[in-house]
Amino acid sequence: MPFAKVRGANINYEIYGKDGPWVALSPGGRRSLDGVEGLAKRVAAGGFRVLIHDRRNCGLSDLVLEGKESEYDIWADDLHELLKQHNALPAYVGGSSSGCRTALLFALRHPQAVRGLLLWRVTGGAFAANRLAENYYGKYITAAKEGGMKAVSELEHFGERCEENANAKKQLLAVDPQKFIATMTHWRTYFLDGAELPVIGATEADLKSIKVPTLIVPGNDRTHGHAVGQAARRLIPGAEYYDLMKDEQDIDLTPVEEWIAKDDELAGVFVDFLKRHARVAA
Repeated sequence: MPFAKVRGANINYEIYGKDGPWVALSPGGRRSLDGVEGLAKRVAAGGFRVLIHDRRNCGLSDLVLEGKESEYDIWADDLHELLKQHNALPAYVGGSSSGCRTALLFALRHPQAVRGLLLWRVTGGAFAANRLAENYYGKYITAAKEGGMKAVSELEHFGERCEENANAKKQLLAVDPQKFIATMTHWRTYFLDGAELPVIGATEADLKSIKVPTLIVPGNDRTHGHAVGQAARRLIPGAEYYDLMKDEQDIDLTPVEEWIAKDDELAGVFVDFLKRHARVAA
């Protein structure tokens, strides 16, 4: 897999498709690019060039545990620079859950660089904000306070990064625990402050300001409820809506395997949307 130097970080990425309009897709959580690889291949087969990547602090990309902005602002700016390096702007940008937040912030921070949005498993509400703030940041803050960076390296996400990437382990263990705690605390605040927003990461005014074609596919659990996707649909002008998982489940998180099982259908919906709007844009 190729790497690119993006704003000081080595970013692992893949591109599928030889020609056609550019599309960038990002997975949910802190998953590696494998989380959208199957979907990317299917969309590319529909006549598009699709870029997927490991965001910094994910997969095989560098750990860079610092930044004054939210982690999602940083991810959005990284993606913009990576696409720019491939002369791939403007592009259609999409993502699931945390990837959805990345795509939204990409559109808000770089409106001239986006041709359309593919947003699935949209996240919002107090339950999601508090759950994700703890899952992404809170438990690592606690670990660093109790056992320093070695304790952090033994927890699930960072432990996996250290096992897969010896360089990541060196990067993680070299971090000053107090600086790590300060960064994680700052990034956690982003979620907690978003509890009352219609979508985590975007205000009502932000969503109303989006002018590009947008497709919303809601999630179906307590973290990504239908109501959040429907709110985004109402607020983003002209947004299209496709309900892939109609059953609302009373669980924190629908197993990712259930969504991957729907890749064929989801890719078909995306390709239809992209072909209609790419034709208009041309």
